[in-house]
Order: sequence, then structure tokens, then C-alpha cells
Amino acid sequence: MASIKVGLLVPESGTAGLWAPSAWACANLAVRELNDLGGILRRPVELIAIDAGTTGASAAYAARQAVDVDGVSALIGMFPSYARDSVRRAVGETVPLIYTPQFEGLEHDLDIISTGETSHELLRPAIEWLMQNKGVSRFFLCGSDYVWPRLSFQIAKSIIRDLGGTVVGERYLPLNETDFGAAMDAIRMSACDIVLPHFLGQDAVAFNRAYGEMRLASQALRLASAVDETVVYGLDENATENLFVASAYFSSLRSRNNGAFLERYHTSFGDSPPPANAYGQSCYEGLFCLAGLVEAAGSLETRRVRAAVGQSRQRKSARGNDLAPLTGGRHPIHLARVDGYDIRLVGSL
Repeated sequence: MASIKVGLLVPESGTAGLWAPSAWACANLAVRELNDLGGILRRPVELIAIDAGTTGASAAYAARQAVDVDGVSALIGMFPSYARDSVRRAVGETVPLIYTPQFEGLEHDLDIISTGETSHELLRPAIEWLMQNKGVSRFFLCGSDYVWPRLSFQIAKSIIRDLGGTVVGERYLPLNETDFGAAMDAIRMSACDIVLPHFLGQDAVAFNRAYGEMRLASQALRLASAVDETVVYGLDENATENLFVASAYFSSLRSRNNGAFLERYHTSFGDSPPPANAYGQSCYEGLFCLAGLVEAAGSLETRRVRAAVGQSRQRKSARGNDLAPLTGGRHPIHLARVDGYDIRLVGSL
């Protein structure tokens, strides 16, 4: 029986490339489990690795080649927001596209099925908790100069204003920037008591290292949403003081779904696999979302698959507590504090 080819479109280099090993491991685990359950539409699933590259153009070209040359029937995309529109235009309705990472959330194109948390879902409860419990009110917004930070900060400014806080500074830096001196000076001069750093992957590692070296952590705490285990392991311990993170997934979460996922993950890949994290796990989530949608639709035709969003359930997830969550459904948001190299849960929001 012919297999169903599913492409995993992930950057293997550049600032987001540090998540490629965990994305591939988590997606492979999902494919093994799907095939053990009989595949999709009673056909085995074959995973095709696709390097998205470092630009929107490279991601779009790779996606189109995967459809036209490799013959994939669906795409799982875990790539930065700057590439999303390019990939969407390149693929259109030819195959279903499941977009898995957290993102700014202002995406209304029906050709994209998103499973990740939005900036509003992440920021609203986390900002409110920190204002109430840590007494912060003066916010500095600092991130890379592309769609995710800029639109996320539009959302953040509205939230901060509604909650009675003040934005005292805002600064954008090019992707792959390594000189944070001027940004650190601006943060120090602003007299802020909280920074929202929206940097991606290796840029997040570089920014938080610089933040620790400048000893700003005692002046202003940080609230991030794109810092996970992979980023934390790239930091020095002194770079994590007063660093808070909001996410729908941490490997340290104690839940039935996550415990079962981690047991299968380590059984499959040994004691030292790529660290489980929100971005890698999102690819696991994306494959089971795709399978649930296709099974409910009875077809791989894009429009029928889209129509099954919220009308079907997926067999497995590492997030939340529902054993069979709705496809495309939302998951609880958690706030954690980074303590050295540990991510310790503060609460579910």
C-alpha cells in the first residue's frame, strides 16, 4: 500500500536552526506511533525532512519543491513568522498546511491551520500575573525587527494599557544581531522594571547572555515566550535570574499527557535525546492534528481537511489533560520561572 508522504518544513540553520533536532525527533516519534495505530486512512505515513532555510523565499521554494518533486500530501511547518506568508502563497490549497509554533496570532488565511499559542493567549495572563504578584508596571519592549515581535508588541501595548501599566521603551534589532550594547543602555536608562524580549532561537540565547553580563537582571525581570529548554541550556546560570517564561508546554510539566509523551520519547531516543521543548513538541502535536483532521474528513483534500478543524479529535497530545483533544483546540497556558537550568512552574493561567 502506498504511503502518505508528510513533509516536515523546519529551518536547519540560522537563528531558528537550534530546534531542528528536537523537531525531527518529535515528528519521527509521532509517525512511529501513527503507523502503530494503522497510519492515516489505513495507509502508512512517511516523513520527509525539508530544510526551510533562513528566509521566506527559501522556505517557500522548499515547500513547493516538496509538493511538486517529493510528492508530499501534507506539510507540517515549524518555521518563523517571516516565512509563513511566503509558504502559504507558494503552496495555496494544493496540500494541507499545519503551522505548529507559537505566533502572533493575527492570521486569518484559511489555507493555514495553526496549532500554536497566540501572543494574546500567552501575554495577557502572564502580564497580569506579574503585575499583581511582582508589582511591575514599567515595561520595555525589545525584539527582532520582523512580524512576530512587532505585532506581538502591538498586542502587548494594548494589554499593558488596559491593566494600568506603562511602556517606557521600545527597540527593534536586525535578525542575527550580536551587538546588544545600545539596547542594554536603553533598558538601563529607561528605569523599567520588566523587559519583554522577543528574540528567536540563537538570538534569544545571545540577548539573554548579554543581559546577564550587563547585570540587568536585578533591575528588571524578563517575561519571554520563546525561551524554552533548548535556549536555556545555551545560557550561563547567571543569565537566568528573574527570567519568566509563558508557554503551553514545558518538559517539566507534570501531567498525564506529558508524562506518557516523555516516557515514549526517552524510550525511543535514549537518555540524551534533543531536549523536549515547546517547538519540537509542536511538531508531534501537528502530526496528530493532521491525522485527526484527515481521518474526520476522510480525505487529504485541503478544503475538507480545514472543515474538520474543531469538529474532530486527535489521538494523542503532550499538552493539556484531555486524552483526545479537539483538533485545532486551545491548551492551558503556564507561567514558569527559570532557575539556573531548571524551568520551574509558577502556575497555570
